Amino acid sequence: MLLKYFYDSALAHASYLVGCQRSGEAVVIDPGRGVDQYLRAAAEEKLRIVAATETHIHADFVSGSRELADRVGATLYLTDEGPADWKYQFAGQHATRLLKDGDSFYVGRVKLQALHTPGHTPESISFLLTDEGGGANVPMGIFTGDFVFVGSIGRPDLLETAAGVVGSAESGARQLYHSMRRFRELPDHLQVWPAHGAGSACGKGLGAIPSSTVGYEKLFNPALQYDDEQAFVDYILADQPETPFYFAVMKRVNKVGPALLRELPPVAPLPVADLSRTAGQHLVIDTSLAKEFATAHVPGTINVPARSLVQWAGFLVDYSRPVYLLTSPAALEAELRGLRSIGIDNVGGYFDAGEVDQAGLRTQSYPSATPGQLQQRIERGEVRLLDVRASTEFQAGHIPGAEHRFLGRLLRELPELDRDKPVVLQCQGGGRSAIATSLLQRAGLDATNMTGGYQAWVEAGLPTATGA
Repeated sequence: MLLKYFYDSALAHASYLVGCQRSGEAVVIDPGRGVDQYLRAAAEEKLRIVAATETHIHADFVSGSRELADRVGATLYLTDEGPADWKYQFAGQHATRLLKDGDSFYVGRVKLQALHTPGHTPESISFLLTDEGGGANVPMGIFTGDFVFVGSIGRPDLLETAAGVVGSAESGARQLYHSMRRFRELPDHLQVWPAHGAGSACGKGLGAIPSSTVGYEKLFNPALQYDDEQAFVDYILADQPETPFYFAVMKRVNKVGPALLRELPPVAPLPVADLSRTAGQHLVIDTSLAKEFATAHVPGTINVPARSLVQWAGFLVDYSRPVYLLTSPAALEAELRGLRSIGIDNVGGYFDAGEVDQAGLRTQSYPSATPGQLQQRIERGEVRLLDVRASTEFQAGHIPGAEHRFLGRLLRELPELDRDKPVVLQCQGGGRSAIATSLLQRAGLDATNMTGGYQAWVEAGLPTATGA
């Protein structure tokens, strides 16, 4: 048997290629949309991908199962658990087998058995893996998807916070409690292979180690220590990360069936003469570095540096309208791949950054200032200070007088902001607040980015506060 691990750091998403070297067949578990990596790896190992499976209908990235079915004819093994609203609608378009609790399938002599583990989502399943080709008659590990992570457990509130299903957070938490109790009955020796690592919004406090064991998680995973259902519910619903708006979109996309990449129209270069008009009507994202954007940018554009594009675009982009990029042709392919990984397929075109520079269209800038330069203005109330970090960061420590406005919600909350004072934007180190500054400037506000953010404020020995 062969087990190969893939990790997309932008999404904190883990997927797996499991192959039977005797039969030359392989399955991909929880694949991302960019399936070329799996096809290359399989070819290198002289394996054929004959199957793809998912632990649940994912909310944070576009699944690649349908893409594999289209590209290589992979049979899809999909969960048939959960209510009618959580069934795969595209299953009949490809060779598919639907799985209930206890069902199993083989790839060569490798056995995968479904274990219904609801809570994160109603249809969630895990897969017990047994290498019968290697002589084993008991499982060696479990693919837990978004159920159990290293050091954490999947959040049960996404249906409510992302899709608006009122009351589903608590009912999901209670399902999750019983799934957790079932997990604790598994043998300690089982390896645990989750679908996410540190940085994912699918849970809180995820570890950065790629795998664990059932025994280790029983000992040290905080979510597995509860024997009281209500205490577990209270714990798991508290202090979860902010839910990206696009999670609701992803649930629908992955349930109905993602568009195939070959069906997407090409993203063409646009005349720079159209840039100002486009920026006045649509969202144009400049992917240059924050320092470069602050120094000179095109009025009406916003700045999300390329390395942060996948993390923040889902919060900012209106999926029903086209978005445009201001970038270099060399960077375009990677940026499109990132956007498409979260379902942003409606990219209307791009503006060549080099041509924009030559045309002299970068006529605007925004100011930055250090905590020491801003302290008196903040304390005298001459400026409005917005802290754009996550709520847990804000509660742990913030600048006195700061108003919490999470970056992911800021674009939607712009109409609520008073315009009577200049605004200072602040995060932990200055990166997120740079994005926020570009949003506010685009909306016509007088905005300044705090250099170094809260970290620099603390290092300067300036006063802080805690709590909401």
